[in-house]
Amino acid sequence: MFELDPLEVSHWVSRYIYPFTRIAGLFMVMPLFGTRMVSQRIRLLLAVTVTLAIVPILPPMPKVEAISLASFIIVMQQLLIGILLGFVVELLMQVFVIAGQLIAMQTGLGIATTVDPSQGASVVVVSQWFLFMASLVFLALNGHLVLIEILVDSFESIPIGMDGFSVQQFSLVVEWSGWMFAAAIVISLPAITALLIVNLAFGVMTRAAPQLNIFALGFPVTMIVGLFIIWLNIDDMATGFQFYMDILFEFLKKLVTMN
Repeated sequence: MFELDPLEVSHWVSRYIYPFTRIAGLFMVMPLFGTRMVSQRIRLLLAVTVTLAIVPILPPMPKVEAISLASFIIVMQQLLIGILLGFVVELLMQVFVIAGQLIAMQTGLGIATTVDPSQGASVVVVSQWFLFMASLVFLALNGHLVLIEILVDSFESIPIGMDGFSVQQFSLVVEWSGWMFAAAIVISLPAITALLIVNLAFGVMTRAAPQLNIFALGFPVTMIVGLFIIWLNIDDMATGFQFYMDILFEFLKKLVTMN
């Protein structure tokens, strides 16, 4: 009679559970797939499919009992790695959300808000539009496939075990968060500069003709100029997103190969 060794069964299960945890952590928070618009069943199915596809090419897994403290620590480490990789990519999308908010505040378009179905919160329409554009460009450039490729390569540079990200890697993620705000300012800088010139022109008009109702005239003109500037810069924003996405993937490769 054929008998199964409990330790062998535990190792066989762990060979799929550990990679699945890292992959599932990525799909939990990565752009598009990690939003509320994608159901949990779809994300679970994607994680299982990717896991079954890449397990045969992964390095050997640590031989740890499936039900033990060491196995729990490994699972938590893999989940943290996947979440952190997805979080870094999500920061790139937030660059355009912040840029849209900065432009909306300067143009007076900040009063136009809508509910973001992916987050369930009220956001500025300009930011939501920038986010849609960035998401479409991300898919058009196969950013999701490159991200999965980097995740698969991370199993070689960060093998499954008790060790996860180091302090230096967490420091890099913090620096990347600061880069997000700097990039948002760079994207919104042309619109902010143009609107500053418009406001200076209205200031000169106010001094030259005090009887002119500058508030009634300035607000609609500022909105129209802001929309015109957004229309002029839309091509450059799409090109800039491709440039920032290249920087993102270079950063991810550096992040996962620091060990």
